[in-house]
Amino acid sequence: MKSMKKLVAGAAFVAASMGFMTQSAWALLPIEHWKQSSGAEVWLVQSPGIPMVDIQLAFDAGSRRDPQAQAGLATAVAMMASKGVRAAGDAPALDENGLGQAWADLGASFGASAARDSFTYGLRSLTEPDLLQRSIALAARQVATPSWPEAVWQRDRERWAAALKEADTRPGTVVSKAFRKDVYGSHPYGYQATGETLAQIDIPAMKTFHRDLIAACRAKVSVVGAVSREQADALVKQLLAPLQTVNGDNACDPLPPVAEVAALDKPVTQNIPFQSAQAHVLIGQPGIARNNPDFLAVLVGNHILGGGGFTSRLTEQVREKRGLSYSVYSDFSPGLDRGAFIVALQTRPDQAAEAVKVSQEVIRRFVAEGPTEKELQAAKDNLIGGFALRIDSNSKLLANVANIAWNGLPLDYLEHWTDRVRALTVKDVKAAMQRMLQPERMVTVTVGAQP
Repeated sequence: MKSMKKLVAGAAFVAASMGFMTQSAWALLPIEHWKQSSGAEVWLVQSPGIPMVDIQLAFDAGSRRDPQAQAGLATAVAMMASKGVRAAGDAPALDENGLGQAWADLGASFGASAARDSFTYGLRSLTEPDLLQRSIALAARQVATPSWPEAVWQRDRERWAAALKEADTRPGTVVSKAFRKDVYGSHPYGYQATGETLAQIDIPAMKTFHRDLIAACRAKVSVVGAVSREQADALVKQLLAPLQTVNGDNACDPLPPVAEVAALDKPVTQNIPFQSAQAHVLIGQPGIARNNPDFLAVLVGNHILGGGGFTSRLTEQVREKRGLSYSVYSDFSPGLDRGAFIVALQTRPDQAAEAVKVSQEVIRRFVAEGPTEKELQAAKDNLIGGFALRIDSNSKLLANVANIAWNGLPLDYLEHWTDRVRALTVKDVKAAMQRMLQPERMVTVTVGAQP
């Protein structure tokens, strides 16, 4: 067998040589999809050019599943995934240092993370058979049988609580927390970890969360790399088998529904005193869900409004014409439910009121009138021209496949993305932005403005 150094060096050389692959070459790679007997669903793109494979497991176990009094629970479970595994057969137990060394010896990487909607595990490995099998076996242990060391959790919880306390001394944190509370109210999207909620999280709570939500039958698995369908199917079965053993066959009752994000019924304005060299401003509201048919029209509209950098209307009016802010942008974060639409800027404390007024007027006018033909064409050219950069590596392609898997998008979504963007009209974008945005009912939070 080749040495580890030679294998890693060879993979790096091939990856570098493939770095300039064209858009069409990536876009033509078909996405295969099937369901295993366990209930797990698999999405695969065979990418034979690089002797590596990337695998992502996604579960409906993001922070929206946290109990309100234990905000941060999903993130805590993800943190503890790398802190140790129990013994399995002839394989000894490993603590966090042993796990780190084991992955270094394999030349592979594995980790867990919790987002707003999903809880994910990610594996990257060379496809050399022995190394891949060992990587899958170790990852399967981390998914199914973390050791939950109490002392490590106590240590990390103290560090996390201290970091949260320190963050609360910064205006960016203050404005963000106030904005989320006003936009989401009591919805789980608005839950935020605090020292108090972390104090309510213990090992039994993490075990229960893991047992109830991380089940093979609920897994959405995305695979990109130099493996065939048969190989991918076998790898996923091996990866999830210990989890099936731990959870059994009765772990797949339907999860309770999460309440929908409510629309705002009136505007909300907060001016929070804070000693800061810059005033921080956030303006926004609940936006759209990712599977909304308006998604691409809103993507293009937002690019024109504030997501397109120096060519956007907000930058032109707030920065270029009036010099009120070095940077201003708009964004939206669609998820399984309506993630927030947001306009963000920083400005001198004595200019905050004017910056807010100008930004609000730009939003109102854009929603009322829509883009011009020239703006629309420029946005299309920019987005379509940059499409290749969205899928020019295995990791980026994996993210796109995982997006398709998680949001139930069609398998040919990437293949027709540019055509669908190109077909959008001024009328389409205007109507979509009007459906999404209600300028008269937005949240405006300013931290550090002069009274």
